[in-house]
Amino acid sequence: MHTRFVFVTGGVVSGLGKGVVTASIGKLFQMRGLRVDVIKADPYLNVDPGTLNPIEHGEVFVCEDVWEFEPAPGYKFRIAEIDQDFGTYERFLDVNMHPSNNITSGQVYLSVILKERAGIYLGRTIQVIPQITDEIKSRIRAVAERSKPDVLIVEVGGTVGDIEAMPFLEAIRQFRLEQPPGTTALVHVTLVPYLSSLGQLKTKPTQHSVKELQSMGLQPDVIIGRSDRELPEDVRKKISLYCNVPPEAVYSDPDLENIYKLPLLLEEQGLGRYLGKILGLPRDPIPGKMKEWIGVSEQFSSFKDEVIVAMPGKYTMIQDSYISINEALNHAGASLGVRVKRIYIEGEEFERNPGKVEEILGKADGILLTPGFGTRGVDGMIYSARFALERRKPFLGICFGAQLMFIAFMRYVVGLKEAHSTEIDPNTRYPVVDLLPEQKEATLKGGTMRLGAYPVKIRKGSMLYEAYGEELVYERFRHRFHINPAFTGLAEERGLVVSSTDPSGRIVNSIEYPQGGWIVGVQFHPEFKSRPGKPSPVYKAFIKAVLEYKKSRKT
Repeated sequence: MHTRFVFVTGGVVSGLGKGVVTASIGKLFQMRGLRVDVIKADPYLNVDPGTLNPIEHGEVFVCEDVWEFEPAPGYKFRIAEIDQDFGTYERFLDVNMHPSNNITSGQVYLSVILKERAGIYLGRTIQVIPQITDEIKSRIRAVAERSKPDVLIVEVGGTVGDIEAMPFLEAIRQFRLEQPPGTTALVHVTLVPYLSSLGQLKTKPTQHSVKELQSMGLQPDVIIGRSDRELPEDVRKKISLYCNVPPEAVYSDPDLENIYKLPLLLEEQGLGRYLGKILGLPRDPIPGKMKEWIGVSEQFSSFKDEVIVAMPGKYTMIQDSYISINEALNHAGASLGVRVKRIYIEGEEFERNPGKVEEILGKADGILLTPGFGTRGVDGMIYSARFALERRKPFLGICFGAQLMFIAFMRYVVGLKEAHSTEIDPNTRYPVVDLLPEQKEATLKGGTMRLGAYPVKIRKGSMLYEAYGEELVYERFRHRFHINPAFTGLAEERGLVVSSTDPSGRIVNSIEYPQGGWIVGVQFHPEFKSRPGKPSPVYKAFIKAVLEYKKSRKT
């Protein structure tokens, strides 16, 4: 069967949850026994999101694989850091996404400009049409050729009308024209706001958004209305009339506490059947596959208990910075029948008011010290790790969080008061966290970290081994600095355990402090591999320890 293509665009405002809709559409096709792959086209000019501030753009997701991006002969770039929506795709579809599935404007323009310099376009004037649009189309077709899915879904980032997105929309117009009839579909996700002063849902923003699409030669086949409530029949009919789609092509995407129910809600409304009709694919889901997803989604709707996890960090003002961590906590909690509530706290807040460490962390049942880079808020995060060490409170440090836990241990348990990371203090007397040796030669910032999946050799008898039940696993990394093995011997004399390394033993991959209860720091990012119904072993062990700690406080 030839690959079918579904394009997903967004209208009115960004942040509608288009990624969840895209993943849900993919799940509808999977329920019909079809192989699905997903592309995200990001209009920003960064080559990849690896250098973007999480406060501005949200989480950077890391792939299993590293891609050698070769925009032109003689030029190569390593890419494993991709848009946060890929985490949503992986969690819904339970597949590992390839880095080349993230097409950025930066990659496209870089390819065209470097090819021009290499003489590949010799004699031709280089323009947005056809060179830029051809490059976009060739990238889409390259993914289809590589993974050979039954359905390839292409989500276009941003909002229709953005100047940056126009080349992608033009490329989609051309692509649809070039494809055989019945092999492409266009889904437009748009805001339908509710005005409480009038008590009405307003369709005008959707009408304008669709007109903008139509002005670019694109007529949507399906419109999904994003709102805080379900769209009533009269609103759907109005959207149908003014946006030139049949009434059965308008679907409702209301606010849901449990996002994993969205595929089932869209299926209930008939979206899977309608897309099947347009694309000549199976109309009905396979009962067993649908039942399996119903079972997964129901885990997130019934809880026997609740725990509170404090999350000190550097980017807590935007929760998109920690999407994968939040979902990994949800997956772990759901598997144990526990709702996980969070307390987000900026590290700088603890620095301004150290008394809040006791006030805030004392209320929590566990502490998760979040990833990050740079100096801001570091002391406040170190205070948090010290609190966990001294109060025997369940603790999980992720990447930067694990490094700061090691600094706290070396300062307050071992007694090296000046211990620090050379990232924060390059002249520290005790560089207990330092650059990886190979990173000392790196000058470029983009794509030069230790990235992607690496083997983790786990020490038998450790808490980490108890979590995984295996001596060798693969986890995803994203770091330049690491726990300095020159200081681990001193730490082990005071009860710290190096619970995993790389196979050579050269790189410390995790540490733990069994004398303090369940206190673990991991250099890798286990949240990137967590799935609904298949929680990360580390996160599940952490939430289990948090629940036990909560119960012990009551007795």
